[in-house]
Amino acid sequence: MHDAPPAADSLAAEKEPLSAGLKQRHLTMLGLGGVIGAGLFVGSGAGIAVAGPGIIVSYLIAGALAMLVMRMLGEMSAAMPASGAFSVHAERALGRWAGFTVGWLYWFLLVVVLAVEATGAAQIANGWVPGVPQWAWVLIFMVVFTAANLTAVKNFGEFEFWFAALKVGAIVLFLGLSLLAIFGVLPDTEAVGFTNLTGHGGFLPNGVSGVVSGVLAVVFAFGGLEVLTIAAAESDDPARAVGRAVRSAVWRILFFYVGSMLVIVTLLPWTSMEPGKSPYVAVLDHIGIPAAGQIMNIVVFVALLSALNANLYGSSRMVFSLAERGEAPKALLKVSGSGVPRRAVLASVAFGFASVILNLQWPDSIFRYLLNAVGAVLLFVWGLIAVSQLRLRRRIEREMPERLALRMWCFPYLTWVALAGMAGVLVLMLTDEGARPQLMWSAVATGAVLLVAGVRELRLRRAG
Repeated sequence: MHDAPPAADSLAAEKEPLSAGLKQRHLTMLGLGGVIGAGLFVGSGAGIAVAGPGIIVSYLIAGALAMLVMRMLGEMSAAMPASGAFSVHAERALGRWAGFTVGWLYWFLLVVVLAVEATGAAQIANGWVPGVPQWAWVLIFMVVFTAANLTAVKNFGEFEFWFAALKVGAIVLFLGLSLLAIFGVLPDTEAVGFTNLTGHGGFLPNGVSGVVSGVLAVVFAFGGLEVLTIAAAESDDPARAVGRAVRSAVWRILFFYVGSMLVIVTLLPWTSMEPGKSPYVAVLDHIGIPAAGQIMNIVVFVALLSALNANLYGSSRMVFSLAERGEAPKALLKVSGSGVPRRAVLASVAFGFASVILNLQWPDSIFRYLLNAVGAVLLFVWGLIAVSQLRLRRRIEREMPERLALRMWCFPYLTWVALAGMAGVLVLMLTDEGARPQLMWSAVATGAVLLVAGVRELRLRRAG
């Protein structure tokens, strides 16, 4: 049995029935590795192709927006840690409809993305072992990670720790080798200077519009950091753990992203980049690293499995939190002896198993359609996080100021700046032919969830 969910106007911390099996090192590496994925290793090529060397500025802008969102989320999670994180915060700040909406939207985003990641990893594995069909690889990955998440939360933490360590290590090695090549230290290399940054049309070959298009191409690569605040609820000291993890993660991730882009466009002409092809492979080939393509395939493969693992964890905890607050079936509240919400895990992984059938029917196109389905949902979630922080900050200051261990910078001004940035990205998507369908589909999904939330709210009020 569980206690009744806290009232929407209460800021009291929830007592979680889940296991406190995650350690600080797990959270730190989850924060570092959670957003280092295929979006960076492969997707960054599309950003370079439209912005040129100005992609550095694009990543700075997109990274700054992500940092502001994480700072807001860290402030609320340190003061009020909960397994539902920003869904709980939205409910306390704006009402049940907001907690319902942001919780189900984020769950929808994660379950679709974990199926996408399983598909992407299966495509790579099928290239290595063509005898095993793509759909079978998806099934293998889903079974393995479902089993890991059903046993104990520490298994998720250990999987994610080593996955993230490999990704972080790969980027550090990449940065080190690239810097040596830039300065002509490696064999058969000469110092390149700033030729590629200033030549080929200059630093901003496509002007400010190119930088803006670059932001649109890369901003979604920062999605995934939010899972860190969900995981903090299952640590020994959630308030302290989330504060430390957020502080360390956002700066280091920005360094990895911006640092990678800086060395790539310094070493190679931006005009040589092709969308869909990894600029990391191009750099490693240029340096003369043998089998660069296969090495990067291994890194991307690990990155995809890491993201699959993190998203399965995050989606199960989100739907569990929704069930705790009466926003999802109560049957999902059953917790194992080791503190794992097994039914919530199985409910979240169901779409991943359904993707096995989708892969069997449409192995070449399903990856693209699944990505289009989630569209701009992340921006809607970020927007609700910012609005929640605006409402809750004043209440926390009045009712429990001692819990403000991590504060949003320059409140409320930077919160408004972040909201303006999100609105700007949405406008960009509306004016971009390629992104417009994603925005439309996301708006339809959000509208449907809001409609359900409104109907539930009316029924609850009438019943009350």
